[in-house]
Amino acid sequence: MRSILSLTIALATLFTIKASGNEPAQVVTNNTSREAYAQAINPLSAEERQQFLQGRSLVRQSWIISPAMDNDIAGLGPLYNRNACIACHAKNGRGFAPDGPEESMRAMLVRLSLPGKTHTGAPVPHPAYGDQLQEFGAPGIEAEGRAHLHYEETEVTLNGGETVRLRKPTLKFSGLAYGPLPGNIQTSARIAPAIYGMGLLEAIADDTLLALQAQPKPGSIKGRVNRVWSIEQQQQVIGRFGWKANVATVREQTASALAGDMGLSSHLFPHGNCAERQAACRQAPVSGTPEIPATQLAQMELYQLALAVPSPRHQDDPRVQRGALLFRQAQCAACHLPEIRTSEFPRLAALGNQTIAPYTDLLLHDMGPELADRRPDFSAIGSEWRTPPLWGIGLAKQVEPNAGFLHDGRARTILEAILWHGGEAQESRTMVQKMSPQDRQWLLDFIESL
Repeated sequence: MRSILSLTIALATLFTIKASGNEPAQVVTNNTSREAYAQAINPLSAEERQQFLQGRSLVRQSWIISPAMDNDIAGLGPLYNRNACIACHAKNGRGFAPDGPEESMRAMLVRLSLPGKTHTGAPVPHPAYGDQLQEFGAPGIEAEGRAHLHYEETEVTLNGGETVRLRKPTLKFSGLAYGPLPGNIQTSARIAPAIYGMGLLEAIADDTLLALQAQPKPGSIKGRVNRVWSIEQQQQVIGRFGWKANVATVREQTASALAGDMGLSSHLFPHGNCAERQAACRQAPVSGTPEIPATQLAQMELYQLALAVPSPRHQDDPRVQRGALLFRQAQCAACHLPEIRTSEFPRLAALGNQTIAPYTDLLLHDMGPELADRRPDFSAIGSEWRTPPLWGIGLAKQVEPNAGFLHDGRARTILEAILWHGGEAQESRTMVQKMSPQDRQWLLDFIESL
């Protein structure tokens, strides 16, 4: 147990970090409405503001199938999951899992791969289905099939007698149009992550992440970077985006989602998402080569880079302050770091040299067998996941009432998400289970204040 003095120092440091986000950066927002995740940082030039607005329009755009009268918004498919970015990232927030096998996936997708790695270290796509199941097809193109989530529920009893029901998902498939999936297929259901604050995360230097990797950590906690292939740079780099930190930059993440989720080609992904054996898909008409010009991709990138992060709330509330100390005592802050410094960032200078409070280290951590998808992704093994940022998480349900937590949305509440922690985080989970009901509520009050 820490001394009162050390806890007081830790508390002062924690809230000093958050306060610094308001000066001189102006990269946070006090908006707490359903539009909280859609606010721009303040220091944008007139040109950047225009790019931001154009990017916002494209992110909100509903794309249509080619050929079409309006070629500017054509190019959807011929295989796709959704027809707009915000169909999964509603108001830039997180997605959610269906409540049962009869519901559509809506705000999530299913990754597919075969054992092994490609020459770049990436997962091996299935020759008939690619690396992602597509639920919809253009006229004359068969959709790949449907994924269904079935749940097995267990009950966990906490100190004080409270019980929490946890649901573990199992994937099943139907209507597979291109043949059965093999027994060794590797699958991973993923909800759409929130997209605000990504510019600040990209502005963190690689050297900072490597230093965090080398830094001693308490207990069994380790943490390491994922080494991924950058299509744009044509070399191995450090990953920081995606549930397994399997993408290097916002630009590549955006281009990958446009291709994978909507079949929209760009100079980074010139062939959309047609798998090797899908002849009809490959022969379908296109609206342009590529369908997303580089200027539009840059506008969508700038929009996401420039999205502000919600300011923490209720910081003077004694319950929140007590929860902050419990957060540190339970070693949550060892991975969900409350302080990181960004470096120079020429793409959007306002994001550089800021002290931020993202509550992530952007590193991979082994979360144990219960959360494992058993699907490696570059150097990440199946049980490893990137620490998700916690900033703004308290507004998740305000922005999207159905918002889920963890990579597959199995957790309906923050407490459920904590109770799924295993592996390196097992000790933290146990400490939360053993807390008094009052302390546990204060911990949740703190997390929801972020």
